[in-house]
Amino acid sequence: MTQTIQLETFKKSLTGELFFDDLHKNIYATDASVYRKIPLAVAYPKNIQDIQLLIDFATKNNITLIPRTAGTSLAGQCVGDGIVVDVSKHFTNILAFDEINKTITVEPGIIRDDLNRFLKPFGLFFGPNTSTSNRCMIGGMVGNNSSGSTSIRYGVTRDKVIAIQGLLSDGSEITFSEITSAEFNQKKIENSLEGNIYRAIYTELSQEAVQQEIKKEFPKESIHRRNTGYAVDEFLTSDLFGGTEATINPAKFLSGSEGTLVFSTAITIQLDNLPPAQSIMVCPHFTSVNESLKATVTTMKHTLYACELMDKVILDCTKNNREQSKNRFFLQGDPEAVLMLEVSADTIEEAEVLADKLIEDLKTNNFGYHYPKVYGEDIAKVHQLRKAGLGLLGNIMGDDKAVACIEDTAVALEDLPTYIEEFTKIMDTYQQRAVYYAHAGAGELHLRPILNLKKQEDVVLFRKITTETAKLVKKYQGSFSGEHGDGIVRAEFIPLMIGDKNYQLLRRIKKAFDPNNVFNKGKITDAFPMDQSLRYEVDRNEPEIATIQDFSDSEGILKLAEKCNGSGDCRKSPEAGGTLCPSYRATRNEKETTRARANTLREVLTNNTAKNKFDSKELKQVLDLCLSCKACASECPSNVDIASMKAEFLYQYQETNGYSFRSKLFANNAKYNKLGSKFPILTNFFTNTTIAKKIMGVATERSVPKLAKHPLSSWLKKHNTKPTNKTVYLFNDEFTNYYDAEIGKDAVIVLEKLGYQVKTVNHQESGRSYISKGFLKEAKEIANKNVTTFKEIISEETPLIGIEPSAILTFRDEYIRLADNKTAAEQIAKNVFTIEEFLANEHTNGFIDTTKFNNDEKELKIHGHCHQKALSSTHASFSILNIPKNYKVTIMNTGCCGMAGSFGYEKEHYKVSMQVGEDTLFPKIRNFSDTTEIIAAGTSCRHQIYDGTKRLAKHPVTILKEALL
Repeated sequence: MTQTIQLETFKKSLTGELFFDDLHKNIYATDASVYRKIPLAVAYPKNIQDIQLLIDFATKNNITLIPRTAGTSLAGQCVGDGIVVDVSKHFTNILAFDEINKTITVEPGIIRDDLNRFLKPFGLFFGPNTSTSNRCMIGGMVGNNSSGSTSIRYGVTRDKVIAIQGLLSDGSEITFSEITSAEFNQKKIENSLEGNIYRAIYTELSQEAVQQEIKKEFPKESIHRRNTGYAVDEFLTSDLFGGTEATINPAKFLSGSEGTLVFSTAITIQLDNLPPAQSIMVCPHFTSVNESLKATVTTMKHTLYACELMDKVILDCTKNNREQSKNRFFLQGDPEAVLMLEVSADTIEEAEVLADKLIEDLKTNNFGYHYPKVYGEDIAKVHQLRKAGLGLLGNIMGDDKAVACIEDTAVALEDLPTYIEEFTKIMDTYQQRAVYYAHAGAGELHLRPILNLKKQEDVVLFRKITTETAKLVKKYQGSFSGEHGDGIVRAEFIPLMIGDKNYQLLRRIKKAFDPNNVFNKGKITDAFPMDQSLRYEVDRNEPEIATIQDFSDSEGILKLAEKCNGSGDCRKSPEAGGTLCPSYRATRNEKETTRARANTLREVLTNNTAKNKFDSKELKQVLDLCLSCKACASECPSNVDIASMKAEFLYQYQETNGYSFRSKLFANNAKYNKLGSKFPILTNFFTNTTIAKKIMGVATERSVPKLAKHPLSSWLKKHNTKPTNKTVYLFNDEFTNYYDAEIGKDAVIVLEKLGYQVKTVNHQESGRSYISKGFLKEAKEIANKNVTTFKEIISEETPLIGIEPSAILTFRDEYIRLADNKTAAEQIAKNVFTIEEFLANEHTNGFIDTTKFNNDEKELKIHGHCHQKALSSTHASFSILNIPKNYKVTIMNTGCCGMAGSFGYEKEHYKVSMQVGEDTLFPKIRNFSDTTEIIAAGTSCRHQIYDGTKRLAKHPVTILKEALL
């Protein structure tokens, strides 16, 4: 019986899902590390029985299981050649909550920030706070013993673990929790795998020589971030093993074991009271990293809730990131390093005293040169800047990347400055400039050499630098793994870090727990080589991939896909805010993440032997539910623009396989609307019939938008505009022209009433429909014609204004990739604005007479168009709707509406489209009163809102027109 047949047979026994197709195996071949191992299969268990079946199947077939939650591990914990068991989809429940004792029991797939949102009304939270907190899961945090920015105040995950329920390697259910010494002794006489485990622990650790060896070789006890190997030192507090405590908790020992000993199914953790209400973040600037580290010793004498470091390399990465550039507001000049020091108190006055004392101490000791204080919501922005750091490193142009290998070292705080001095000498030896990104207050620095792991010489350096750094950490009796775990990259160095005797002890304990090596083989003990199974083939011939779009800003489309480092920002939940990634939020399938799409593009474009490298059913499948919302172009720290790559794929794939009738219909939407607008009543009737929808491939449940009685272009020809000192050009896009002509009229009226002469010229449609359906030859022709049309007339004095975000923003985005005259396209783009942007800027500059608007009271709720959020800002809408002084305006925390142009109309995408709307948008709207007005700049958004809630939404400019006196 072949392996495939075995898997086919086994699949039928599971309640959950099992995949062993090439697409899923490639998607799960990587995590956020530098490693790539093609798994045998991927499982989504629905219950404990599924996991037991997986354990039994793995045991009988000599296969390992790789537990996985969010897959954000940096050391390769989540990759392997067995079955990846992803619990992130179904094991996401809160099982029990004890408010009085401040404990909670959760399944391993619950997201850390989601858990804290649940706890906030009770005044509680789970303290450990990683940079991935909006998508990392409690199971993964326990597996790695995660720490994060708050550990100096709230400790590490191990400190919070009370109990772990799970499955042993024979499938038996077990609970590890605090027990007395007598209970421990009772367990070790039981005739079971559990009994064998307790006997082995007792046999190994009751020997005084073993206890002394552990104390001698393990990291210093003062280093609370220590994850090197298994935490056998946790047992030494017990009176059974030379300590004084009458109880022992094996669950704490399991924290940091990376899924190699037990398969966790439920975790009970201790909670803390929320921090004091008032906080101030002091962000001293330094002229060198070394100065900032010396200053850390001084700062830690104060009561801090965070003490974080970012160096110039990280800070420079944030300059060109659309989202994070906004969070650089506190920076002055070009510092080599910045510390983020947070003080908290019950009142702001008390917090000010603490902050001032901290600054005074730094100045007295001649540390730093600028000491900004950050307050309120701005503190979260600084934290976001830091949290985005790991992903932003992927923005380094080319194949040289900041590589995670020595990024998790922790030493005692007093050793930090001298340790870094010696580390810098190692880097200098290899002519390296490392990235310094640190939890400085905890003595942990995420030090990353910049290497090109596609080159053999740098793979050699990868090992050399890691080895020398390991020896340096050992010299200071530090921990080579502070919070990111050993995984593949560091497990090989455990014998060096804790001595061979202790390492052999770990091997025996692993054998006691998992005699058949069922759980996560090759991690911690009997490690895979750290310089093999890398993400890229070494010294490969780089594939040559011709594209119709210009991807030179990333050195080609392949390197744009390769910018994804697996950090998993695309897996955050709707409650986390933002838009990324709508299809994942709707399905909770890894296949629908930006990361999966980038991984598949990388795999296919590298390895496809077909003449047309884009001719791939796997690419077609993985990109099918991409809504081209553009959120990945801004919210992904690495700016992995899947929408642009999807357009390229559709073009290339269809050039080989042909263009469907429906794609032609949607792509040529403007042409058909031009014909249909001659008989709008008849057209509107027919397109909304069931037979028409079936012919067009449109979901029968969907209403088709109706053409206006007359196109806007007809009205504009008749409309006389009065000359003024200020002139703007209006881009009459194809959606406004044929569907939303009344909104176009509103825009012209508002602009003229405010003193602007509105001019129009004969121009092409935007090309949005062609781009979204992959008709890039046609889109390129349109881009070239529009650039030619506007290059001589659009300037700072005569800007181009658009009404529909997805149309006008093509000038700022796709035209730069498509137009032959790139210089002209870029120059035009500087002076192209949505109407909200233009009016907001004019208002800010004092050019709008606010007395022209009435004093009526209205409550307005804004939903932002995806392209508007990614390439512009919904704050412009907020700004202009606040011009009428009595309007109460709120920007809703909503993601994508789910329509996404033609996507939501297509019959096979209708359900996903509506589910995307249900994630955040529809429920909010249904809760509004009838007097609350819904605002949406996008025509697709307005249509989706109506189909999902039967509420009419208005364009912001219509609201302004209604407010005019």
